[in-house]
Amino acid sequence: MTDTRTTVVVITYNRRDELLRTLARLAELPEKPQVIVVDNGSTDGTSPAVARHHPRVRLLRPGRNLGAIGRNLAIRQVRTPYVAFCDDDSWWAPGSLAGAADLLDSHPALGTVTARIVVEPDGTEDPIVKELRESPIPGPDWMPGPALGSFLAAATVLRTDAFRAAGGFHPRLWLGGEEELLAADLAANGWWLMYADQLTIHHQASVLRDATLRRVHGIRNTLWFTWLRRPAGPALRRTLHLARTVPRDTASLRAFAEATAALPWVLRERRVLPAEVEFRLRLLEPSQRASKARRYTG
Repeated sequence: MTDTRTTVVVITYNRRDELLRTLARLAELPEKPQVIVVDNGSTDGTSPAVARHHPRVRLLRPGRNLGAIGRNLAIRQVRTPYVAFCDDDSWWAPGSLAGAADLLDSHPALGTVTARIVVEPDGTEDPIVKELRESPIPGPDWMPGPALGSFLAAATVLRTDAFRAAGGFHPRLWLGGEEELLAADLAANGWWLMYADQLTIHHQASVLRDATLRRVHGIRNTLWFTWLRRPAGPALRRTLHLARTVPRDTASLRAFAEATAALPWVLRERRVLPAEVEFRLRLLEPSQRASKARRYTG
């Protein structure tokens, strides 16, 4: 069932063994997708191991840790109409890439398709799946699944040209909630984002992660996105909500300090979303505030 419509892009940093497991799973897929790995400056022998064990994988070595921007680098090399993101600790289920491509083929206004996330080794659904499945955003009649306001990079297939036209991931956000800004810009460009329950990606969370640093970046990037794209009122409400609900510790203080220090460039790049996109984001606010899957922990 070779399917040439989709390229899989994986970014990695110092997770050689987990990446090799992911690449082995991807190599078993019936779609036989082209895979591009961006090694973000690993020092654990990742690149030699990929070259040795997976010679068909296209390996990019920027020489430093680009974070999510490594995906932008990879997409310069993509020649397929669709690109599937995948982390080094996750892998697509057989048939899901082809299923996502079928959806994108059939619905020209669809920009992204996000899959159901199964947490391994237990095989349980990620808590975020319930929120995706029950998204309150009203979609058009032609859409065969719930409309979303954002997407999860490691569980999503996108139109390559739409990604490029939106500018890809913002270089300042690096990693941690970096999808929210790109998702809003895709929607502003007229694309719809969708959840597809029939597609699956497996995620076995890496033990090699700095949860505290990820929390710092997550809070900071949320604040940056909020002030880059939301009107003043909603931006202020979300900022105050974060200030009240994040852990009261040095990590949160650092996140707010970094966000505040960036105000000059944030204000220079500020571009408020169209009213219809802002309306969708406001519909998501109650579920975001009540979410058990969106807590800033670590």
